[in-house]
Amino acid sequence: MFETLKYLTGAAGSSGYGSKSTAETVTATTDLRSITAVITGATSGIGAETARVLAKRGARLVLPARSLKAAEDTRGRILSECPEAEIIVMALDLSSLSSVRRFVAEFESLNLPLNLLINNAGKFAYEHAISEDGIEMTFATNYLGHFLLTKLLMKNMITTAKETGIQGRIVNVSSSIHGWFSGDLIRYLGEISRSKCQYDPTRAYALSKLANVLHTKELAQRLKQMEANVTVNCVHPGIVRTGLTREREGLVTDMAFFLTSKLLKTIPQAAATTCFVGTHPRVLNVTGKYFSDCNEASTSKLGSSSTEAARLWSASEIMVSRDSKAVFDPLSAMDYDVSSKK
Repeated sequence: MFETLKYLTGAAGSSGYGSKSTAETVTATTDLRSITAVITGATSGIGAETARVLAKRGARLVLPARSLKAAEDTRGRILSECPEAEIIVMALDLSSLSSVRRFVAEFESLNLPLNLLINNAGKFAYEHAISEDGIEMTFATNYLGHFLLTKLLMKNMITTAKETGIQGRIVNVSSSIHGWFSGDLIRYLGEISRSKCQYDPTRAYALSKLANVLHTKELAQRLKQMEANVTVNCVHPGIVRTGLTREREGLVTDMAFFLTSKLLKTIPQAAATTCFVGTHPRVLNVTGKYFSDCNEASTSKLGSSSTEAARLWSASEIMVSRDSKAVFDPLSAMDYDVSSKK
């Protein structure tokens, strides 16, 4: 009850911010003119607001998007407010591993530093679909594409941090919905990556968001072992009506949002936690954590499992591998024990 009242009133937590804080508020004293940021999913909603605010604070932005027109529109809107902003639009389809590799190759050819990576893009696939790489589409887009993107950009981030002395930051946008998933995540991924399966879009979405949490946990440990000056944290932006619901507009959706309207955040409020974790001095040296309303929060029991985090990482390495000897077959994933293959 106390936490609900705290949320509804917007009471500040230990960070000094709360549920009613906005992205502009949490970055009000932040100078990002020395920062280069890559933000996925910045063509609308929370991602677009995150990009706008970071540009307003002086960051150079790279906006990868599946729709170049939508990205150019975002760029135009930001430039109308911040004419001096440097914004680069590039092509990227996160559901395609080959597209991720092309984007990284093109980005590296620009010889730019990279201080901040915000893995924000998200998809809620109401209809079952499988990516060109043989993985269920929601998981492929929300998690696996970001896993490979982060993996391929890591060398640049570590080098940038070493050369500039500015700590690199990675922000994975997850959701409290990650706690809705229970069971064997690898087994379930195998089941929904079949061409014919019983598909629950909400459970698939929860799986992808749990994967974001586990990715954060395992990557944080690996970065510590490497003694890299790069941190990684994940965030729950809050409940907000965005483009994720556009395919279900209608009476039922409208009624659900009306009934929960007191819990909804505005988009500027929803972008606050991402901007706080990505830029605020209070988060310096903080890594492997989960944030909600600009404060550290607890994940689900499964989301806090180091064993599951390592298991998912091993499976992910195989899924994105180009090594012909490394094969992750989702059709046989139900019998797959990655812990024995590490």
